[in-house]
Amino acid sequence: MDSEALKKYSALHPKPAGLTLHYGTAGFRTKAEQLDHVVFRMGLLAVLRSKAVTATIGIMVTASHNPEEDNGVKLVDPLGEMLHPSWEEYATQLANAEEQELQKVITEICQKAAVNLHKDALVFIGRDTRPSSKKLSQSVIDGIQVLGGQYHDYGLVTTPQLHYMVCCQNTQGQYGKATLEGYYEKLSKAFMELIKQSHSSGESQRHLKIDCANGIGALKLSEMKPYFPQEVLIHIHNDGTKEKLNHLCGADFVKVHQKPPGGLDMKPNERCCSFDGDADRIVYYYKDTAGHFHLIDGDKIATLISIFLKELLAKVKQNFNMAVVQTAYANGNSTRYLQETLKVPVHCVKTGVKHLHHKAQEFDVGVYFEANGHGTVLFSKAAETKIRQLVKEEKDDEKREAAKMLANMIDLINQTVGDAVSDMLVIEAILALKGLTVQQWDSLYTDLPNRLLKVQVADRRVIDTTDAERRVLTPPGLQEKIDVLVKKYKLSRAFVRPSGTEDVVRIYAEADTQENADALAHEVSLAVFHLAGGKGAPPQPI
Repeated sequence: MDSEALKKYSALHPKPAGLTLHYGTAGFRTKAEQLDHVVFRMGLLAVLRSKAVTATIGIMVTASHNPEEDNGVKLVDPLGEMLHPSWEEYATQLANAEEQELQKVITEICQKAAVNLHKDALVFIGRDTRPSSKKLSQSVIDGIQVLGGQYHDYGLVTTPQLHYMVCCQNTQGQYGKATLEGYYEKLSKAFMELIKQSHSSGESQRHLKIDCANGIGALKLSEMKPYFPQEVLIHIHNDGTKEKLNHLCGADFVKVHQKPPGGLDMKPNERCCSFDGDADRIVYYYKDTAGHFHLIDGDKIATLISIFLKELLAKVKQNFNMAVVQTAYANGNSTRYLQETLKVPVHCVKTGVKHLHHKAQEFDVGVYFEANGHGTVLFSKAAETKIRQLVKEEKDDEKREAAKMLANMIDLINQTVGDAVSDMLVIEAILALKGLTVQQWDSLYTDLPNRLLKVQVADRRVIDTTDAERRVLTPPGLQEKIDVLVKKYKLSRAFVRPSGTEDVVRIYAEADTQENADALAHEVSLAVFHLAGGKGAPPQPI
């Protein structure tokens, strides 16, 4: 390690005094002007990680659905997955080290993680369309070069595209080509193979309006358009040429506010969807003839995909085990429908994509989606091998055709991470193949009315949870109080959990009517305020 070069470059990316940041599920996120030293140091960390695992590592500069003024950075592990938890701690240590301690912290990480500094390192870099992202990417490059790493800068890409490239690189092309063209070709080919089997009437079925949150998704969808035949009618809205990123639009806005985004005119019963700022989340929606807004979130996306896959798996007659993984935020009626009507096992895990992804890996076919629209499907290596073998060798026409559809689904799904572009194509293919309208999809089950609230507290760490965050251990008496409140309402449940990034406690409540869900959420928020050290004035009724 060249200590002089480290000192020189570190001085060019100074750490603001007193700033402490933590590497969470989404990496680091804060105001863009506070991130320069962090992204420089994550360049250093990516090189160390690459040397430690002898593989290519990814770095994405993005703050996803956050406002345009924010930015963030996260690392991508060799198979396109989230950074290993032990390295999240190293990331936090490195980001918060004072400049004079930087070399010492790097040396400690090398000792703890058995990093051989003489090994080669390669880092793939991507960034979103924020005004601050290009400069921050350059700071990442400075960090990589200080420790003698090589890099490939992909420039503007969606977060899932970078995850995809890293996986392709580390699997020697088995997963696909580590280029944007390779990504577009693989997905469009699989999509077109699937919709060839569709008997639906074409135009209305393929007609889709997409709100791209004024982000990177618009740019990449435009690049992908030539790969599709003309009858695939994708209409891009909020393409970033007029308005600010994520401002009054995007998947997070639509999900939280339960209303359509700005910049997109909806006709009755027209199918629309929204990406978030870095295109790893998607939600669908429509307005009925009476003008009422209907949101189709991650729960209903998981359900649609599960129905389709379960039918195909039944046809191939293999003993594959399939499950759906949810978090406590999943609507109670989605869980009931999956378990009781579809007879698909459902598992609940802690909030955070890494927890869902990890659990989904336990099954031959693991479907996971957060209610916010972030999710994907994972196929075990054994299941994938068997499916591809059936395509080649199966004599029975029905079995072979089902296996072919499954193989195309495997190619269409980005198994490294939730991907709005890939998920959209999966949904569009299923709707076309099943001849379903957006209203028929929506009517599979009716969501229970629910409400999300948050309460500011002096210290979020006073809240400790168990049972996949569905029950509270501390402070004493809070869970008992929630249990009493829940008993007052029909079909109700409620849970509270500390935010991962700020001193707030998040509250979720659902019940038989919106009025009751709102009342329960408010009563639970008061209990949190009084028992967990609320700040400011007590929460007001909704």
